Amino acid sequence: MSDSVTWPRCRCIRDEPGVALIVVLMAMSVMSALGLALMLTTMAERKIAGSFERGTEAFYGADAGIERAMVDLLRLPSWDGALTGTVTSTFIDGGPDGVRAGPGQLPFDLSEATSLVRCGKPACSDADLVAITEERPWGSNNPAWQPFAYGPLDQLLPDQRINSHIYVVVWVADDPSENDGDPRRDGGLPVGCDPARDPGCQDRNLGRGVLLMKAKAFGPDGTQRAIEVTVKRTDLPRIVSWREAD
Repeated sequence: MSDSVTWPRCRCIRDEPGVALIVVLMAMSVMSALGLALMLTTMAERKIAGSFERGTEAFYGADAGIERAMVDLLRLPSWDGALTGTVTSTFIDGGPDGVRAGPGQLPFDLSEATSLVRCGKPACSDADLVAITEERPWGSNNPAWQPFAYGPLDQLLPDQRINSHIYVVVWVADDPSENDGDPRRDGGLPVGCDPARDPGCQDRNLGRGVLLMKAKAFGPDGTQRAIEVTVKRTDLPRIVSWREAD
């Protein structure tokens, strides 16, 4: 008689085709998730690259507008006409207000854009122009921005060598360091100055011969870039400038 123990046999039933199907479905789910993640990443990168490209184009468009406007400013014997809006650059596409086609044939309201630059609102009153705020603390010497050069960037050069849908506007304004209380005149007599009593007072306007320029480039998808420049007349046939990009 044998002492060995006989264990009951266990019959394991495996549904191998069903397990394979589950494995395949799980693998397909993982691969689909990875593919979707890769597609979203690619789309995001393309969007970022496109936004950077359009922003760069707008920045250089604003810079080109500044350079073009400087050429015309250099030719003016006086900047008073530019500050009153009666003299403009030769780079314009109509009157200094109203709606035009704009970038990508989208409507562009130059009047509204000018008001936003002047006082941060779609419409400016005379009181708004001289109101003292955190950004405009000079009161009667607040810059009264005037559109000086404006138009589609692809019309900036006579031979139309620029292929772009950017619309550029360059505004000019009196330097707020002036003390004549008249933002539409470059270097007037300081407030309270009487040359008959004090001949030297007329030379105390430190902002004489200094002008502000602000250029904005508008893209068809809402892209905007701005450059602000301070320019100063010199005894030489050139203008000295200081730039600040936005």
